[in-house]
Amino acid sequence: MGRPRAFDENTVLSAVREQFWDAGYAATSLDDLMRVSGLGKGSLYAAFGDKRRLFLRTLRDYTDDMHAQLRATLTETPRALDALRALLDPPVGESDDPDARRGCLLANSTCERGTADPDVLAHAHRTYETTTELIADCVARARREGDLPADTDATELARALLAAQQGLVFMSRTGVDAAALTATARSLAAQLLPEPAEHAGT
Repeated sequence: MGRPRAFDENTVLSAVREQFWDAGYAATSLDDLMRVSGLGKGSLYAAFGDKRRLFLRTLRDYTDDMHAQLRATLTETPRALDALRALLDPPVGESDDPDARRGCLLANSTCERGTADPDVLAHAHRTYETTTELIADCVARARREGDLPADTDATELARALLAAQQGLVFMSRTGVDAAALTATARSLAAQLLPEPAEHAGT
């Protein structure tokens, strides 16, 4: 029998994810991965494979977590329209918060690796399709609740909301200050998710 692992897999994967998120794939070396994981090369590769396989694993874990959080927000918020508006919340708190300006790991990775690694591109496509489906389900709930017109195309609006949300995240990475992002987010929400007439002014 092989020796049991003397490390916590989730702890290692979390540390590795932070490294890839901070530095990107190309700028992350084997030495970096060994440093943040606390594992030697042999143990790291035996447990997770080479650098690319480890990267893909952390990317899958990230998107699984992202979908779990999104699903909870969209289904547990009492009013569906409020859940949809939350998608357009400004992605930064303070304008000088470097952690908040890291952006989306999936979007970052797709920009960096999408043309060089078909698995990254395919994963991004599947992820955004799933994200669209989750948002579309919430749009349909908002229709049933009377907060969106009955003829609203759920998938079309879901894609527009996702594109707007990702645009806000990208803008935050360019150094746009929090006040400008907040104003932009409110403008997008007003255009894509206007308050129903019966709720306006209440």
